[in-house]
Amino acid sequence: MSVVALADRWFERRKIDSDITLLWEPHVHELLRCNIWHVRGQSRDLLVDTGLGVASLKTAAQDLFERPLTAVLTHAHMDHAGGAHEFDDVCIHCEEEAALAQASNHIPLDVGQWSEDELVWMAGMGYDIRSGLLERVPSAGFEISLHRLNGIPRARALKEADVIDLGDRSFEVLHLPGHSPGSIGLWEKATGTLFAGDAIYDGPLLDEIPGSEIERYVRTMRRLRELPVSVVHAGHEHSFGRSRLCEIVDDYLSRRSA
Repeated sequence: MSVVALADRWFERRKIDSDITLLWEPHVHELLRCNIWHVRGQSRDLLVDTGLGVASLKTAAQDLFERPLTAVLTHAHMDHAGGAHEFDDVCIHCEEEAALAQASNHIPLDVGQWSEDELVWMAGMGYDIRSGLLERVPSAGFEISLHRLNGIPRARALKEADVIDLGDRSFEVLHLPGHSPGSIGLWEKATGTLFAGDAIYDGPLLDEIPGSEIERYVRTMRRLRELPVSVVHAGHEHSFGRSRLCEIVDDYLSRRSA
């Protein structure tokens, strides 16, 4: 597949409120178009996920990254962990520490390297990628077929109930496996805010990919159903409230719990 043009800029952003900024990569197929969340705190800032890593997030958003920063990866898949190598303080759940270090969650960005069976399989899960995973390139000379995920051997391991403290805000780590073994969410009880990663989002949920496990996903969904959420800032697609969370959970459980 040939890419037709060079992107004018790679990242877009939108300010959600006085503390939270959403960044994303508009020229990436929705399958891999991760939501990147920056949260400003009193003593340090939080970055939830880092995008695909094909262009420098640190350079593009340097005005946001002027303060001490902790980057928390909701899981080790390349669309969430690709830019993590740019940051000094990176955290991930202990069940995916090894995968992150070994960069074992790399998939080819060049769909010409996918088999016909793989393309059909992906389409069956709700994502037609035949037209390509990148519709533009981030820089002159960028070769899609040569891009690789960087391993992060220095990440700090997180576990259930750990706390990310920003001074005036704190987020509890929730282990939400199913999409991947070490998928996590960051839960702020005081505001009812959940950064959910790929545990739940308003799109086709992937629970049959390598490393996923439907039985664990069902337990995660039941747990999320009981969480007093006000807003979910997910790993893909738009944010939503508790009523939509319940609809997504109930739809999933009706399909998988029979």
